[in-house]
Amino acid sequence: MDFIWYIIAGLGVGLAVGITGVGGGSLMTPLLLMFGFPAHIAIGTDLLYAGIAKSTGVVMHAKRGNVNWRIMGAMAAGSLPASFVTVWALSNFEHPEHYQHLLTGTLGLMLIVTAVVIIFRKRLHGLLKPNLSEKQGRNAIFVCGLVLGVFVTLTSVGAGALGTAMMMLLFPAMQARNVVGTDLAHAVPLTLVAGLGHVFLGNVDYHLLAGLLIGSIPAIYIGTKVASFVPNKVLQPVLATALASFGVKYLFF
Repeated sequence: MDFIWYIIAGLGVGLAVGITGVGGGSLMTPLLLMFGFPAHIAIGTDLLYAGIAKSTGVVMHAKRGNVNWRIMGAMAAGSLPASFVTVWALSNFEHPEHYQHLLTGTLGLMLIVTAVVIIFRKRLHGLLKPNLSEKQGRNAIFVCGLVLGVFVTLTSVGAGALGTAMMMLLFPAMQARNVVGTDLAHAVPLTLVAGLGHVFLGNVDYHLLAGLLIGSIPAIYIGTKVASFVPNKVLQPVLATALASFGVKYLFF
């Protein structure tokens, strides 16, 4: 019976991701915690799930020429080594219970930041208005990759929503489809590397992973078809409020 609930969870998150574009980690990890999974299992399983579920999207975007590989490479040059170092740091703890508070506290912070980005992304871009050369932009996105590598590995949150926001901010001339394609091309190797790191740490529940994939992969496709009929300006603030609420809970309680 539990396996059916895992499939339903994957279905619900997959639909939300397809409709709103909000990253799966920001929705899936809090849901798994509500199911009673320990933070290290929820985060590790979600990371591996995200890497597998998003991989087909990268192929589609790459075929359509929507991926800027130079920007993706600069971002990955920072994020992948940072993910390795983070996994190594976690491996020095004797037991996952010793870093549970670190994971849940960081998760709470990332959920709040993600909620703020979803609501105020355009306003933030309008206020900051960066004016960087192409080389400066790549250097900046490398630093952003370092930050994402650490926090995504610790929380499974941020590879989608925050990665997209960073690219929109640093490369305002990029078309939306290129931002989405490039961010996805970066998110897949990052979540796979981080997920495999959690496999090494013993933080992945494969029974749960199978159920999530069965439910979410077709649901993401359906969600993208439904997206044109659902007003994002209504739905995204609702999701952002939910994420912020979860963030406050895990950060302070």
